[in-house]
Amino acid sequence: MRYLSGRAAPGLSDLCALAVLIGVIAGLGAVGFRLLIGLIQNLLFLGQIGFVFDANQHTPGSPWGALVILVPVVGSLLVTFLVTTFAPEARGHGVPEVMDAIYYQEGIIRPVVAGVKSIASALAIGSGASVGREGPIIQIGASFGSTLGQLLPVAPWQRITLVAAGAGAGIAATFNTPIGGVMFAIELLMPEVSVRTFLPVALATGTATFTGRFFLGTQPAFIVQLPANPEQASFLLLLLYAALGCLTGIAATAFVRGLHWSETAFTGIRSSYLRHAVGMLGLGGLIYALYRAFGHYYVEGVGYATIQDVLDDRLALPGLLLLLWACKLAATAVSLGSGSSGGIFSPSLFMGATLGGALGSCAALLAPDAHVSLPDFAIVGMAAMVGGATGAAMTAVTMIFEMTRDYDIVMPMIVAVALSIGIRRLLSRENIYTIKLVSRRHFIPKAMHANMFLVRHASEIMDRDVLVLGAEVPFSLFLKDQQGAALKHIVVYRGDEISGVLRVNTGLRRGLADAHIGITLGDVAQSNYIIARAEDTAFDVITHLWREDGVMAVVVKGDGSPRADTVVGVISKEHIADSVADSIKPYAG
Repeated sequence: MRYLSGRAAPGLSDLCALAVLIGVIAGLGAVGFRLLIGLIQNLLFLGQIGFVFDANQHTPGSPWGALVILVPVVGSLLVTFLVTTFAPEARGHGVPEVMDAIYYQEGIIRPVVAGVKSIASALAIGSGASVGREGPIIQIGASFGSTLGQLLPVAPWQRITLVAAGAGAGIAATFNTPIGGVMFAIELLMPEVSVRTFLPVALATGTATFTGRFFLGTQPAFIVQLPANPEQASFLLLLLYAALGCLTGIAATAFVRGLHWSETAFTGIRSSYLRHAVGMLGLGGLIYALYRAFGHYYVEGVGYATIQDVLDDRLALPGLLLLLWACKLAATAVSLGSGSSGGIFSPSLFMGATLGGALGSCAALLAPDAHVSLPDFAIVGMAAMVGGATGAAMTAVTMIFEMTRDYDIVMPMIVAVALSIGIRRLLSRENIYTIKLVSRRHFIPKAMHANMFLVRHASEIMDRDVLVLGAEVPFSLFLKDQQGAALKHIVVYRGDEISGVLRVNTGLRRGLADAHIGITLGDVAQSNYIIARAEDTAFDVITHLWREDGVMAVVVKGDGSPRADTVVGVISKEHIADSVADSIKPYAG
């Protein structure tokens, strides 16, 4: 197989080497992106120049006082200029654009997207937009993987694999979650999961995590200081966690629908600058109101400080937690809907933690004997909210476990995540990523099936009702002999060699009914056919047909050279379609 300029496509070892390089770049990108956010946030909120900024600590009160309301507006003008001038696809939360590139553009992403996305998202987060830093790194890693795939002679599936590897590496480096990065790529991005695609993705995420840890340390994203709840497996607690899963399913639906509605509503403002400035002015007013009322900005930026407060049991008032959930939902919908650039993962964590903390606080007050742990409910809420919003169950469970390293909470997380996704799917078929693509009429698969059709042998899908006739046979004689037959597949031979194929249907019969009597089968036979062995797989047959632009595969027995007397059947595109339909019957309904 050869691609671009006749050079051979890289093998698995070469693809893995490229994945390692992507992992290094994604890891360094995550570190640099975090430093850039720190610089912008220190400058705009505090009037200081410095790169160090701990997202798990609340932003100190700004010396600008009430003028801090304008900080997000300043950021919005710069973000809008970058996005509208250089890369419109850098707008929004990034993952839908990566999915669109994988499923509809053969993994092609413009190289400029990485640079514009990193600067625009750093400006957005640093100026207070309620978005996450994982979405930009996902798009940056995916963009770099795509760029490599465009510069080097790779097949489309290899370029797509590099895009998925870059995206998984980005999220792994951002949250220090190597397993979660792999799960994210598998559940949301990879059209094919096999050794040839899994190995590069796993290597990229592992390398990105190692690179990030080298600079940022090995600590998890959030510190859970309280010991595991010894009553975690009690039936009452499990019921409460199940209730939390149902509640977060409703909340996830509100997030999906609310964000989509906000994006639609803001399009009513024609000027992209005015649109984003209006949204960020509203956000600025919200964060200042929260600061005046409760002492912290709370919903600005990634919001990790609030999550850490809940996990440390320092924020336990149910009413305040529910208020913060509603404020974060509104802040994120306004930020992204008006034109900001950033991810939705961090806002999902925030909303899940506050919602879980609120339910845990209420349960502790109403059922003191249940041994309710507010941090545990916050952790389960985080996983359930992420799972419900994104539809990625394994990603939600593994990532939240890696971010908190609380193994005892995994079983309740699984229950809550499953219920959250189920409730959200009842209320909204599309998740927060696919709803944006569906509005463009770009549909993404919502399930992965083992396609048993592709591993069937040619002998299992071929049509055995085939005629093998000599090229010299008059076509008129054939029509006379086959009167009443609606469709016939014919393999034509000269001497002992197969020379062509012919598919005779009613239309062809009518078209040649009055033709010259001297026409033979050899005159009308098509030469764009392929030879397949009875033991070849359907995948190999389809691949061969596609490469040769063939109309039919002639299936022969034995290992010798194909002859007319070895023909056992034919495979047309109709047979392939029928076999595919038959293979999905168990999943139809």
